[in-house]
Amino acid sequence: MRVLSIICLLGIAACSSEIYVRDGVTDGDTFYLAERALTDDDAVLQSWVSYSLTKSTCQLQIGGANPARASSFDCELTARRLLLETWSDKQGLNPLLADHYLDELTAIQRAGFLEEYVARQFGKPDWQLPDDLDMRAYHRWLRKNAPHHKAKTRIVGSWNYARNVTPR
Repeated sequence: MRVLSIICLLGIAACSSEIYVRDGVTDGDTFYLAERALTDDDAVLQSWVSYSLTKSTCQLQIGGANPARASSFDCELTARRLLLETWSDKQGLNPLLADHYLDELTAIQRAGFLEEYVARQFGKPDWQLPDDLDMRAYHRWLRKNAPHHKAKTRIVGSWNYARNVTPR
């Protein structure tokens, strides 16, 4: 199972109750996976675990004084792709699984607009975007196929400073 492999490779431990928040965003230099992620097999939750671990790993690779705030187009796109890959794997095991957001995002990806989606919904001024994004076609497709779509991000864990976390 890919999620468990990622968990083992990262060696992420449970977080203490000391979580630092600045400007409404958790801060830190280390990502701690929520304990529930290790015990709850819910397909939606585990899909978001994949997203959370992928994004936090990418943020650590970007680096900086506060990796919790690191961001890039490629980082977000890669995390969303793994989110959908995990969701697809879960649905392959149980075709009756449904989640409104993940199913809409799957449709966006199948239509070939995941890059445009990430750029539009999560883009930052300093991101390097691909030159071949077709935002007009994406907006036409979205208006026709998912006009009430709401972007969603679910992080399963939190950032903290390693020096503040007491091992269990």
